[in-house]
Amino acid sequence: MRKLLPAALVLGFACAAAHAETIGSVDTVFKLIGPDHKIVVEAYDDPRVAGVSCYLSRAKTGGLKGAVGLAEDKADASVACRQVGPLQFKGKLPRQEEVFTERASIFFKHVRVVRMVDSKRNALVYLVYSDRLIEGSPKNSVTAVAVPGGQPIPVR
Repeated sequence: MRKLLPAALVLGFACAAAHAETIGSVDTVFKLIGPDHKIVVEAYDDPRVAGVSCYLSRAKTGGLKGAVGLAEDKADASVACRQVGPLQFKGKLPRQEEVFTERASIFFKHVRVVRMVDSKRNALVYLVYSDRLIEGSPKNSVTAVAVPGGQPIPVR
């Protein structure tokens, strides 16, 4: 049991770090039973680039299915990433890396944010999209964070 506790704590902290912080939400459809359909705005920090925060807005399905976690959220999402402090890179970055994922249904659907490095323009580009095991969605949104000219992006 003592050997399992540290592993459980590490897993718990890792799961907590993977979730975004809810900034707010607005209702879009009233539901008599269960929560309303809504648009949620969440914030998360890039885990490998200190000083960059991304704001993700996405649809959340309400109703009875939404209340018990069986609803599938729509593929609509938008992302805006901004420099919120001094930029500090935590090691070399891959040219493309998934930095955030959130379930959009109980089975097989996720909203994903991918960071891409644009070395030529010295910028970090963030793309949000939705995928599913069988078929994803072409709906997407993109944003970029310019890195100051004197600070090169360390790339693998």
